[in-house]
Amino acid sequence: MTVDPAVTRPSAVPGPRLRGDQPPAAPDLQPPGGRAAWFAWGIGVSCYVLAVIHRTSLGVAGLEAAHRFGVDASTLATFSILQVLVYAAMQVPVGLLIDRVGPRRVLLLGTVLLSAGQLAFALSGAFGPALVSRAVIGCGDAMTFISVLRVAARWFPAAKNPLVVQLTGLAGMGGNLITTVVLSQTLHTEGWTASFSAVALLGTVVFALVALLLREAPPGAAVAAAQAAPVRRAPIREQIRDSWRQPGTRLGLWVHFTTQFPSNVFALLWGMPYLVEGQGMSRGEAGGLLTVLVLSNMFFGLLFGRLLSRGPALRMPLVFTVLAATGTCWALVLAWPGGHPPLWLLVLLLLVMGSNGSASLVGLDYARAHNPAHRLGTASGIVNMGGFIATMISLLGIGVLLDLLSPAGAGGYSAQAYRGAFCWLYVPLVLGTVMILRLRAKAEGRGAEG
Repeated sequence: MTVDPAVTRPSAVPGPRLRGDQPPAAPDLQPPGGRAAWFAWGIGVSCYVLAVIHRTSLGVAGLEAAHRFGVDASTLATFSILQVLVYAAMQVPVGLLIDRVGPRRVLLLGTVLLSAGQLAFALSGAFGPALVSRAVIGCGDAMTFISVLRVAARWFPAAKNPLVVQLTGLAGMGGNLITTVVLSQTLHTEGWTASFSAVALLGTVVFALVALLLREAPPGAAVAAAQAAPVRRAPIREQIRDSWRQPGTRLGLWVHFTTQFPSNVFALLWGMPYLVEGQGMSRGEAGGLLTVLVLSNMFFGLLFGRLLSRGPALRMPLVFTVLAATGTCWALVLAWPGGHPPLWLLVLLLLVMGSNGSASLVGLDYARAHNPAHRLGTASGIVNMGGFIATMISLLGIGVLLDLLSPAGAGGYSAQAYRGAFCWLYVPLVLGTVMILRLRAKAEGRGAEG
């Protein structure tokens, strides 16, 4: 497995010069790991759990939002599309910010934006202000995940990084579980404003934890960094260019693009309406099925973390297995006569889509293995755009097709309309698979460069 330069300490022995006359940051010593590392990771990951709660909160409130703001399917999709668009657009700026000011400050800023955006959404009674608030949430959300990964890279040895990345994704699914189980019920008992205001107030607790308890790196790391030869800070354009030139970065982006979006589309917006309107389930039954998606994601996070810790050879077989299984299950669901697949097939689909998020993290593993420490945040940001770009394309495509396939003035959308609209998922799925096949050989033949 390629040693991650982001988690190594500088050695006193001079080595070969990196491209651009930058001294090497590849050390023989590894970060210590242990209880202190898990504690630092736990504090950081609380921000990511909070971000996932905010991110997926609209997914259980789609029907209420359509009624509250008086919008149709394509307009409702605008909430999630803008949120995801802002998230994706912020990934490279956030990566650059992490490389320059450190993950702790970025996490604190992200927590403030998440809370402010959710509070504004709770109080909004019109479409315009609510739309702006979702954009603010997307901006805060963008600052959490890759910040936590940077903290983990400084605290854990390279061999543990794939496992820690998967555990980070698994912890995030805990936030999704809170949304599905708690928020969906609270909306019906306490109402819109009280429910979303309570979610916003969670940010004060997380902000205090990060501000008081998070250490970005082990105590000895600062001393080692001071003794090391300085690394030239590249201009922003050069930092982005060098990250993008790495085939591993581009491969990671397309892996993330292709694997993540099916479950994202279901969890962020269209899952609850599809199950309630398209399949005739009650909200309780639909919420139970969405919980299957979350629990499956947590299971695959543990499984893939263990598998990928054994070495990089399993990355591509795992990705292609997930893509094949997801494509096959959706084909069976969409081809089922009448548009009403049996319950066992819907459960199977959700179980398989639970592997999507964990498989997408393989893309970040490529970024980590193919980029040096001083631009790891930038490369991770580029990769992390992929799945959210595909999600945005799919959210919009499904919303537009639902409106096109439904009669004018219809009070809801039929099973046939949902079946036709969800066929759109195969557009990004096929595109991403082709790009992975094109980049695979080139990326796997190269390691990290400076």
